Order: sequence, then C-alpha cells, then structure tokens
Amino acid sequence: MSFPVATAGATRAILPPFTEEHEELRQSIRRFVSNELRPHAREWEDARWFPNSVFERMGELGYLGLKYPEEYGGQGGDHLHDAVLSEELARTGSGGLSAGVGAHVGIATPPIWKFGTEDQKQRWLVPAIRGEKIAALGITEPDAGSDVAGIRTFARRVDGGYVVNGSKTFITNGVRADFVVTAVKTTEEGGHHGLSFVVIEKGMEGFSVSRKLEKMGWHASDTAELAFNDVFVPDENLLGEENRGFYLIMANFQWERLLMALGSVAAMQAMLERTLEFAKERHAFGRPIGKHQAIRHKLAEMAVKAETGRALTYHALRLFHDGQDAMREVTMAKLKTQRDAFDVADDALQIHGGAGYMREYDIERAARDARLGPIGGGSDEIMKEILGKMLGL
Repeated sequence: MSFPVATAGATRAILPPFTEEHEELRQSIRRFVSNELRPHAREWEDARWFPNSVFERMGELGYLGLKYPEEYGGQGGDHLHDAVLSEELARTGSGGLSAGVGAHVGIATPPIWKFGTEDQKQRWLVPAIRGEKIAALGITEPDAGSDVAGIRTFARRVDGGYVVNGSKTFITNGVRADFVVTAVKTTEEGGHHGLSFVVIEKGMEGFSVSRKLEKMGWHASDTAELAFNDVFVPDENLLGEENRGFYLIMANFQWERLLMALGSVAAMQAMLERTLEFAKERHAFGRPIGKHQAIRHKLAEMAVKAETGRALTYHALRLFHDGQDAMREVTMAKLKTQRDAFDVADDALQIHGGAGYMREYDIERAARDARLGPIGGGSDEIMKEILGKMLGL
C-alpha cells in the first residue's frame, strides 16, 4: 500500500525502501528546515559560518542520532532515517549548512560508532549526538586526495601513545571541530597496510587550524587546513586496530557516497519545484514562460534527471539497507547524480534569466554549491575507474 506524500505542486506515493514512519519523520524535518534553517540561509552564507547552536538544536530534536542506539542518546533508527535527514537538509537552500551537519552525522561519527571502544563512544559519540561536541573527519592532504594510500601525516610510536606530524586540508567542520577523526601513517611505508586512525582533540598542544579556506560554494560551512606539529596523542585515542585504518576508511565510503547522491536528488527536486513556480509566474511575449516550448522542454529534461537519479539512488539504498554489497550501484548513483545536479542548477539559472544570476533568487548559490559534487567524496573520474574495474577492464 502506498501513502500520499505532499510535495510542492505534486503528490507522489511513498517509494521503497521508505515507509510511512520515514515519511512522518520527513514531514517533521521539513517543518524544522522551513521554520528554523531556511530563513537564515542567506545570513549564514554571508557570514561564512552557521552557529554551533544549529547542532545543539538538532541534537535536542534527536536529528543527530537518528541511526544510533538509544543507549548513546540516539533514536534507535537505521540508515534510512539518516537518508531522510540528508534529503530534507537539501531544502535549507545552503549547501554549506547541509555539508556541515552531514559531515558530523554522516562521515565523522560513524567510525566511532562502528570501531570505537565503549569509553570512546562515551567520550565522543554521546556528546556528538547531543550536539555538544562537533566532529570532523581528517583524511585529505595537500598531496593525497582520492589516493588515500598516499597519506603522509605520520604518527610515531612513543611511550603511552603517538607523536603526530603532518597536515590535512579541505576538512569540513575543521575550524569548529572539537575532535577530528584523523587518518595517519603508523609505519614508514604507509599505504594500505600502514594506516591507522587517531582522534585528535581541540586543545592538544601542537594541533592548530592553519587556515580557514575560501570556497566557490558551500560558504556557510567552515573548511580548514589543519596542522599537526609534534602532537602527542595517547593510546586511548587510537580508533580501531593499528595499521587497519584503510579498512576503516573503506567501511564508510559507500554510505558517504549514498548520502551525496541522496542530497543531490533532493536538491534537483527542490530546484525543479522552484523553477516550475517561476516559469508559471514569469510572463514573456504575452504568456507564462513555461508555455514556451523551449522552456517546457528544458523543464522536462530537468524532471527526467531528478527522477532517474532518484530511481538509481533508491535502488542502491535498498541494496545497502538490506546488507548487500552495493558498491556498483552506489558508485553509479554517485556518478550520475552529482553532474546532473549541477546541470539541473545551470538549467534553472538559465530559465530564471537575469534573475537567476542575482543573489535574490538563490539559484546562483545552488549552482555554485552543486559544482563540488563531481569532485568531493571521490571524483567522477574515480567513480568511472571503479566501475571500469568492476566491468573487468
């Protein structure tokens, strides 16, 4: 049985793997986004920052712990509940806000949940779920982006722990983070069998934010370059097994890429709805511009991209949720949706004409924000390489 779900200008049935419960959560989050986040989007974009109170408020509402067990302050849900959150955050109108919350919920805290000791979960996961501590994931380096085996940041074994030297870059939440789940070399060779993860905390001597980075889009999120100069990290901050960090990285890659696909699908839908409204209201040559064939056809193509992206992404999500190996489908969904989201934003801007180029309509921001998709979380080229190898090439 399917239940009607209200969307702007249309009604669609609940699509598997989501259920009525997930759609009730969707409406709750959508109200929160509409009432408490979206009205501040432009303000936070201009400030190049959104306040930490957003995390606190979302923690209070239970949105930061949807998939985490109740014993840690979570809601006892699953990945599907987080999928709903990811989709609805796309309606904030700020890719930076979505990225900051998404980095905390989707990529920085999962390793602690999956690989952390009980003490580590109490120290970091519990306050992160409450929004009292903010998390970041530190993998990318100036000379090691998609090639995680090329990480150079080195953790030298000493009595009682490690001394860490190196740097990280493009770290979302890096400026504000209370702790950074950090990939380091723990052997001279490094590579797949010489990586580990340590949790580096704000205030540790030698740990600093060397630069707050300026970006083309995602202005509301803080993106940092981090420096580690003889930072002593105690043994109890080692996450998972020493020299098994590469497997920890790979464990969350599918979910990270699924979250990106889900966010892009929702962003395409939101841009389509907004542009449809504009095409009905804006008149040219004596009639709404949506009545002109050129505009109708462009909107039709936008709708097809949004719907095909949703179908592919939901298929990958179903497989992932069922515990199957969904690497092929997730990779396809990530590859397909990221470029399409940028193309849809560009078409939306074109339809808005001069208005689309102005900040007033927020379309130019959507286009800037969407451009990171084909780069972040594994570039389009990396996705194609993965798929090529899976095809036996």
